[in-house]
Amino acid sequence: MTQPSAANLKAEAQKFIRYEKDRARKIATLTFDRVDKANATNIGMRLLFGELVHKANIDDDVKVLVIRGEGQDLGTGGDIDEHGDKYLNPAVDDNFLSDLEIDDPDVRYPPGGSYRFLHGLTDHYAKGRAGNRPLQEFKKISVVEAKGYCYGWHFYQCADADLIVSSDDALFGHPSFRYAGWGPRMWQWLEMVGVRRFSEMLFTGRPFTAQEMLDCNFVNSIVPRDRLEAETEKYADACSRTRPLDVVVAQKTFIECYKQYRGEYLGSLMTGWLEGMLPLMKDDRLGEVNLGKGGFDAGIAATVKNNDLNYPPEWRLSRRGRAKP
Repeated sequence: MTQPSAANLKAEAQKFIRYEKDRARKIATLTFDRVDKANATNIGMRLLFGELVHKANIDDDVKVLVIRGEGQDLGTGGDIDEHGDKYLNPAVDDNFLSDLEIDDPDVRYPPGGSYRFLHGLTDHYAKGRAGNRPLQEFKKISVVEAKGYCYGWHFYQCADADLIVSSDDALFGHPSFRYAGWGPRMWQWLEMVGVRRFSEMLFTGRPFTAQEMLDCNFVNSIVPRDRLEAETEKYADACSRTRPLDVVVAQKTFIECYKQYRGEYLGSLMTGWLEGMLPLMKDDRLGEVNLGKGGFDAGIAATVKNNDLNYPPEWRLSRRGRAKP
């Protein structure tokens, strides 16, 4: 089966991401608009996001970048249906070349079952161009408007942003803690949240509320949903009026040096290595939900949702699940 090209996937993703600029104030706004999928990002969206952040980083008309989601949520993370069982049970022609932006038919991807089959992708996720951590390389001011679900890939962006303005109903976390055990930005989450609280999130898999994230210094401001846009605008406008853009870039470079001293990029590389080990992880019991072992007969999304009901209501990931006894 012919793999879709990265260029085509990015072109198709343009309908799911809006990018607008207020040149007078040097404020750009990037909006995820895939409301029917709770703004879940597919391959094209992640690649396009990385490209847009890179352009904004150079653009002299941009000093502040606001990242937000249309509808009820910032986003539920990556579209896990997109990769499906490819992680461990790939078909003969399955590969991740589209994710890697390799459209050359002469390139032969490592075979399924090899360590490199998965690690080639997870190691790539450590790079800004892959669309997972471009805000970490962004030398201007980034502000995330968090609301509703802030899960998975969208949680990555929250950790990497400079400022987070959150609605009081936001939930932060990563579903993969329950079906895989880790995510690409674990080092950064640990740095931002702290060892004790992140250990709780990792081992229980439960989402944290906006108030909990404020208490551990992850979030800057919490407001009711009807005041969220105004609060985000207040932060973005203040940042746009601060020191000149050259000064901001120098400030961000200083902060990045500190993060690299703390091992941010090293952490990305280590998580890529760890994720590549997923197929080797042995189940404790039959029927365990494990992304690295397949077994998602009802579909990966449905299986993850059903597994969510095994946890206490207040620890469930979905709003519908949290409402059930």
